[in-house]
Amino acid sequence: MKDAECQSCTEADVRVHTMFYRDLVKMTDMQNHIFCTAEDTIISVLCFKMLSCLEHMYHDLGLVKDFNINPITLKRWLLCIHDNYRNNPFHNFRHCFCVTQMMYSMICLCNLQEKFTQVDILILMTAAVCHDLDHPGYNNTYQINARTELAVRYNDISPLENHHCAVAFQIFSQPDCNIFANFDPEAFKQIRQGTITLILATDMARHGEILDSFKQKVDNFDFSNEEHVTCLKMVLIKCCDISNEVRPMEVAEPWVDCLLEEYFMQSDREKAEGLPVAPFMDREKVTKPTAQIGFIKFVLIPMFESVMKLFPQIEEVMVQPLRESRDRYEELKQIDDAMNEVKDQIFRGTLTL
Repeated sequence: MKDAECQSCTEADVRVHTMFYRDLVKMTDMQNHIFCTAEDTIISVLCFKMLSCLEHMYHDLGLVKDFNINPITLKRWLLCIHDNYRNNPFHNFRHCFCVTQMMYSMICLCNLQEKFTQVDILILMTAAVCHDLDHPGYNNTYQINARTELAVRYNDISPLENHHCAVAFQIFSQPDCNIFANFDPEAFKQIRQGTITLILATDMARHGEILDSFKQKVDNFDFSNEEHVTCLKMVLIKCCDISNEVRPMEVAEPWVDCLLEEYFMQSDREKAEGLPVAPFMDREKVTKPTAQIGFIKFVLIPMFESVMKLFPQIEEVMVQPLRESRDRYEELKQIDDAMNEVKDQIFRGTLTL
């Protein structure tokens, strides 16, 4: 997607489209308490650009035309999606946009429309849009340890991901937000099952299981095998979900700050409630380099390199940036370690010049 397409909006455009979006929401029945009341919604310039770009992606991939999606319903749906992402430091609508934009990029870069059906493409995009709906800012570990309503409802099994799925399809149950209105029941069932499968795959507790399954298939991958294709789609959404380090440093690093802020909010709450605290979320134990090095080396690079076996074209634009990010954080850690050693020597009075 060209940058200009996301940057051509003027303040006047935003005012006009904001009024349009407000009118759309007034026409939509959102009585369920999960939905935000949007009568007074004010869309910032940034949010308007993101909504417009998401809308463009669905048109550009041919999804609106091929599935006879009402363009006005698409706008209503995207606005409702926006309103059902909370204002968390990390898990917010901006994250939703970034994940979906990365999915769009992978579809285009890897020529997935030549390999997948359009139904598969629709599932990939829609799962990316919906994958963190109504995220409360506290992860599954907290939900389970604190015995929250979500953990009780979903029996400690991926409570957040199950909730994201439920909210997504509660939105689709609103006629004015149902982009699948023209699907027959069997086609809708396929879309629903595919979307749920992908959203549930974003639970990092399942990372090893899913990646191992993909590695077993990748050397003899068969695009005509439904099980193989489903596994690849699961890996693709996982890649997109945690892809910030693929982006340029000036984009990626602020996202690390946002994630750590959310982690620290959780660990502070866990300490206050007497719950276990993960070391990687403890503000007293973690730094950006220590947080990122292991994640990049042992999670991101192995997963992206596995996908690279099928799509070598991602090496330059996705895998190489990950390697460079790993190297940069390792250099930063060496600097931090050296500075800490000097501080220790000063404290012990053993520093010699």
